[in-house]
Amino acid sequence: MRRLRWLVPTIYIVFLLLPIYWLVNMSFKTTNEILGGFSAWPQNFTIASYVEILTNPVWYNGYISSITYVVLNTVISVAVSLPAAYAFSRYRFLGDKHLFFWLLTNRMAPPAVFALPFYQLYSAIGLFDTPFAVALAHCLFNIPLAVWILEGFMSGVPKEIDETAYVDGYSFPHFFVRIFMPLIASGIGVTAFFCFMFSWVEMLLAKSLTAVAAKPIAAVMTRTASTSGYELGLLAAAGVLTIIPGALVIYFVRNYIAKGFALGRV
Repeated sequence: MRRLRWLVPTIYIVFLLLPIYWLVNMSFKTTNEILGGFSAWPQNFTIASYVEILTNPVWYNGYISSITYVVLNTVISVAVSLPAAYAFSRYRFLGDKHLFFWLLTNRMAPPAVFALPFYQLYSAIGLFDTPFAVALAHCLFNIPLAVWILEGFMSGVPKEIDETAYVDGYSFPHFFVRIFMPLIASGIGVTAFFCFMFSWVEMLLAKSLTAVAAKPIAAVMTRTASTSGYELGLLAAAGVLTIIPGALVIYFVRNYIAKGFALGRV
């Protein structure tokens, strides 16, 4: 029974890692080798696909653009959501629950609903084809999520801490930054993680609001298509490189994520 207890999670982990391994395996093959037959590892090992991505400005600019708007969105979403979540957590006002629910409905709406309005708006004000345009568009669904998560963490902090800080003479900004934010550090880490992930994997708005200068890596990956088919090795290498930023974020906030699932509204 003890062996069976370890067998099930082991099989599950292998099942999860197999697609990632196969993607890495394909990235070191040529397209002809990939299409030529089945092999568990590269027969003719090559890094030509990675060299192409890291030396071709079209490719690496796609990664730079994607990382730029994702980081911008994460910073904006967390910065805006912190005071909003504090207000929902600490105060009661007319329509607060309705407003909170309305925020969540923006997260429920599909991005396709907003693609055309954003396109016309950003074209009119000169933001089209900039990382800032995509970052602002992604705030539409990341800020509601961030407010919802942070409100759960803030509600777990006793209000007496706020009152004690005011009695001790702390101004609100000083109290919020020096005392309150460290108490919800796990919540901020979890929120930043989810904002980063949702912005990183979203493609429709990112492709619709950019053309050349700020084209995201998801749009650049369509360049692997040609009249002879897809350059599968190049596409696989690009896929591997898109996994790395998310893996790094998970590594640096792993402790916050664990606490967040245990304590917060996640």
